[in-house]
Amino acid sequence: MKILVMHGPNLNLLGTREPSIYGNVTIKEINSAISALALEMGIEVNIVQSNSEGALIERIHAAIGIYDGILINPAAYTHTSIAIRAALSAAALPVVEVHLSNIHSREEFRSRSFIAPIALGQISGFGPDSYLLGLRAIFNHLTKGL
Repeated sequence: MKILVMHGPNLNLLGTREPSIYGNVTIKEINSAISALALEMGIEVNIVQSNSEGALIERIHAAIGIYDGILINPAAYTHTSIAIRAALSAAALPVVEVHLSNIHSREEFRSRSFIAPIALGQISGFGPDSYLLGLRAIFNHLTKGL
């Protein structure tokens, strides 16, 4: 099983960016935790981060026929990118959307996700564990048909 894990804009600044909201864990630490869980579960993951909407879309296109699913934290693009939503729809792969913070308890504009309606589900508010819960969810979906 191969899963593409995608981090959106500004997530490269984790650990120093608004720690009161996003915590002190770095993207490198999150990636290590994802990789460790994937190894434990027998999943191959490819983890990418980009601040560019176009680069994220290109990676989604390239996933077709290679990956079994996509775990994505679209970050700010969650609320703005119809193009990323369209790319995910076109890829026709199972998608789980994750967020470190609870986007529904923050500013009103953050509660609108263009990705959620086409995703298997959305996990938010559990910090770095959101990614691990998301990886387990997509694994369960793919192996058990849930």
